Amino acid sequence: MPVGLFRVCLLVITAIVNHPLFFPKENGTVPENTEEIIQKMKEREESLRLEQLRLEKEIADQEAAQKALEKAAVVVEESKEEKVRWDMWTALSMVIFLLIELWRQDFQEGNWQDTGGEEDDMAVLGKAFKGVAFPSKAVLASFYEKRILGTTTDMARMREMVEGFADDLLEALRSVCNRDADMEVEDCMGVGSMYENWRVRKPFVCDLIVPFAPPEPYCFCCQTWCSGDSFPPDEQGYGTIKVCRADEDATGCICDKTKLGEDMLCLLHSQVSSSRPSSEMEDLLCFKNTQYLDANQVMKWFQIAVTKAWNRISHKYEFDLSFSLLDSPGALKIKFKSGKSIAFNLTPVVQYENSDVYFISHFPRSSLAADIPSSTHWFLTFAVYERRFIQLVSKTLPANACHVSCLQILSFLHGKQCSLTGPSGLTNYHLKTVLLHLLQARPSQDWAPENLEARLQDMLKFLEKCLHEKKLYHFFIGNGKVPAELGFPIIFQRAEPLNLFRPFVLRRDIYRKMVDTFHEMLRNMSALINEYTVHIPLAHTNGIRKEPL
Repeated sequence: MPVGLFRVCLLVITAIVNHPLFFPKENGTVPENTEEIIQKMKEREESLRLEQLRLEKEIADQEAAQKALEKAAVVVEESKEEKVRWDMWTALSMVIFLLIELWRQDFQEGNWQDTGGEEDDMAVLGKAFKGVAFPSKAVLASFYEKRILGTTTDMARMREMVEGFADDLLEALRSVCNRDADMEVEDCMGVGSMYENWRVRKPFVCDLIVPFAPPEPYCFCCQTWCSGDSFPPDEQGYGTIKVCRADEDATGCICDKTKLGEDMLCLLHSQVSSSRPSSEMEDLLCFKNTQYLDANQVMKWFQIAVTKAWNRISHKYEFDLSFSLLDSPGALKIKFKSGKSIAFNLTPVVQYENSDVYFISHFPRSSLAADIPSSTHWFLTFAVYERRFIQLVSKTLPANACHVSCLQILSFLHGKQCSLTGPSGLTNYHLKTVLLHLLQARPSQDWAPENLEARLQDMLKFLEKCLHEKKLYHFFIGNGKVPAELGFPIIFQRAEPLNLFRPFVLRRDIYRKMVDTFHEMLRNMSALINEYTVHIPLAHTNGIRKEPL
């Protein structure tokens, strides 16, 4: 602004100084054309005025632009500060949200087995139970005595007969196998509902597992999904079995990974043993061109070996033996001349290290391993530890405890419902898992025989909660409260909990079928139980009121 005024004043002073009236010509005479000069002076004055106005306008525009720039700078600065504050709050909110989510997951994983002990939580559940009349204690007792109790004796006789025949069959199998080339078969073990005394539906089927090992000098190097290597989420619960020589580890000798010079030899492996032909691995039941044990090859070998063993001892028995199911290679059936038959499953397994956890090639009559990633992936079974846990807990429960009765009744109802509406994703193994959780969560005195009705309600409510959340965790995997007396491997206790309902999260059709089957079972529960219940005199039911859950 001062510079502009100075320029205007300088221009005016210059015009005045150069005016002809101030500096006349030397002759001192006044020009004759005065009017013309005055006119030019007016024009000059007008042009100077216009120039002054233009300059003032430019100065004003510059000042306005300067103010606008200053204002814009202030706005930008304020927006930056506001953005910084917003980003800080956003980041803080995200951190708080992540902390809450991590805490929630840790809380669920740390307390997933304690759900059964929460009375208030159980009371909130039960939406599917509205209007469902639960059978009284007298009706349940009559149903259990008539329909279920009598099956225990039949199971004991069948177990004894099947185990004796299986031992004889495996002994014959060892005699027909080549001890130097074939797998070495060990003694069988009984697992599942028949050996836990809760199977109720006929026909009774015994499940026997047969551990086997490779011939010398080979050994099995087992690797699980929780052993440190990365396994995809859909392979949780699985593992692989690598066939190695006894003088090498699972990762192989360094001579396989390092280029040795022509004049250098590995002291552990000769040039012949360092490169194994693929045919040798296939003879060891491995997948083609790999060292990994193939479940399909194992089952083919086992079927052929069982057939040879039966041909050797068939003359000793007055019945026939055959494979009963095409999709279950280990399913066998004994057929008597009278027309009666006995079915049992003989499944080869591989022991995990020195524990009673086993890699199983397939699950008979089960959808637990329906979507196996490949034939080199083996599912892990904890059936031996499950049986031991039930036996261990049973010693601390009151006499004639109702825990097995609850599982038998629930298994019976589920089986009857599936026979009406077709099979669903829900299996007896899921029902047993529910019982295992509640056995660990509830005090021993709660399983007294007079609490049968209450505990059966607890199992149904726990199952409803799991179906609603699509979460039913494996009892042993990730459970840090497994009794030390069982000698359970610590690696599985420290693993992430395994959700048995995870396959149903993406399979919405199967999940809907499972939920519908559960609801139908609740609605038909009274009718199914009354169908197998003897008439109870009115005197015994006086004072007993059927209340909905």
